[in-house]
Amino acid sequence: MIDDVTLTTIHARLAAELAPPTARFHPLRVEGAIAGWLDDVRYTRLAALSDVFESRDGGLSFAGRLRDEAARTRALEVVTRTLEAEGRLTAWRNERYQVGPALLEPPWFLVERAAARYFGIRTYAAHVNGLVRREHRTEMWIARRSPTKAIDPGKLDNLIGGGIAAGLSVASTVIKEAFEEAGIDASLAARAVAVGTVDVCREQPDGFQRETIFVHDLWLPQDFVPACRDGEAVEHGLVPLHDAAALIANRAGPDVVTADASLVILDCLLRLEVIAPDAPLRVELAALGHPACC
Repeated sequence: MIDDVTLTTIHARLAAELAPPTARFHPLRVEGAIAGWLDDVRYTRLAALSDVFESRDGGLSFAGRLRDEAARTRALEVVTRTLEAEGRLTAWRNERYQVGPALLEPPWFLVERAAARYFGIRTYAAHVNGLVRREHRTEMWIARRSPTKAIDPGKLDNLIGGGIAAGLSVASTVIKEAFEEAGIDASLAARAVAVGTVDVCREQPDGFQRETIFVHDLWLPQDFVPACRDGEAVEHGLVPLHDAAALIANRAGPDVVTADASLVILDCLLRLEVIAPDAPLRVELAALGHPACC
């Protein structure tokens, strides 16, 4: 079992990094629903684009002429290109997220992935714990992100993880990312077992991160070796689950795990009872993945 000091350190680190927002946020409304949240600076910038947005009741709505998904998406393409030119976005991805009442429901609009946090929209991702059974212990594959990644460059990560782009499902994202990030073919990736979700709801330098992560476990052959095909991971390591716990406790140094991946790993440690059912802070640790603001 994991010692109390490590559990306390994990909780302190993740509670700080995943703290709920404290800034004032303004709603971005579509069809009477809230699609996103904007801080004061971003609200003011978008309110100036009066051909696209209307400001009322402390929030923004799309201009009346933008009545459907296609029109809103076209308008946002111009807006996001403008924001990119002004240096307000992270690196452009040429990948769109679908924004609607829920995942896979008819969308209100599509938006470039680099602008997701700027607009404070809810995004969705699929992550996979790559697990290996040994005779006396379970091990987990950990990836290191490329130093050229737009977000969290060089940090440690889950073996597989990626945002769910427009037109993709959770399952198809797992299969796509498994091949690109670890060289896992579709037949093996399809064995990944969906085990639940965790949520992230926090202020970030590029905006408001509101993300639901669909968590999976994939039990891999003992002789499996990952092979990244898209350049997003630069190395992999196989560690016992107790060592994975020590990694997500790290706050600094070369071996810091991203906050998102740390939540996914923590969820795995709780489910597999590597963190004992009666361990101190177990309830508090589990709550980190289900913040009230989401």
